[in-house]
Amino acid sequence: MVRFAHTVFCLPFALCGFFLGISPSFGGGEFTWVLLLQVLGCMVCARNTAMGFNRWLDRDVDALNPRTKDREIPAGKISPRAGLVFVIINALLFVAITFFINRMVFFLSPVALFVVMFYSYCKRFTSLCHIVLGCGMALAPLGAYLAVTAEWALLPVLYFFLVLTWGGGFDIIYSLQDQGFDSDAKLHSIPQALGTKGALRLSSVLHVVTAILVVAIGYLQGSGTFFAIGACMFLMLLYRQHAIVKPDDLSRINLAFGTFNGIASILFSLFDILDIVLK
Repeated sequence: MVRFAHTVFCLPFALCGFFLGISPSFGGGEFTWVLLLQVLGCMVCARNTAMGFNRWLDRDVDALNPRTKDREIPAGKISPRAGLVFVIINALLFVAITFFINRMVFFLSPVALFVVMFYSYCKRFTSLCHIVLGCGMALAPLGAYLAVTAEWALLPVLYFFLVLTWGGGFDIIYSLQDQGFDSDAKLHSIPQALGTKGALRLSSVLHVVTAILVVAIGYLQGSGTFFAIGACMFLMLLYRQHAIVKPDDLSRINLAFGTFNGIASILFSLFDILDIVLK
């Protein structure tokens, strides 16, 4: 019910926030293996909660959509009750882990859960659901930084908006697959509201903002060669997904969505972390 492959979108950026937080040049927090495991535990539980809740809430809609009818709950592999219990357990574990990290992330944990679960309702009333999804993903680097430092700072906020615009942009591309179904089912999405061409234009605009934020982060971090390498590969893959998905050819959406974005996240984060650690 929860696809591990989708974790590569958020987890690498959470590690960026974590290493930014422990860097003497930036957050100045203390590294411990226990804290790293706690941050990873929060990531797993938040991801399980978000995706599990989405599958539970959308079970009736998924059953009608040819693309999603074989998902575990509508296909009868997992009962709705078991899916809901899974969500509740992971949500409680998420809050429990934050209690042992610091007071700030503990008090903010219900806010994080609200955001990642609220996304599942959004297609029922707003085309901005993609932005809400991006917001939920963007909590990863910001939350990891706060877990280490318990203090707000400009750089992790920029990482937040980087992931928000990147995730929101590629979710618009992904949702092109359901444009016709969304219209028939009276669900809201950017493709349903703007059409294929309009959706791809808006996705491009969001990813231009992503590129600007990558440059701004590199400048404010005083980054060097490693960051530049990671940033270039990230932006090249960002450009490439727009090059292969065209209004008259949507056949490579899954390649653009899963493969390109997963590789982009891993490569950018790996070189960014190297740059931070070696400062």
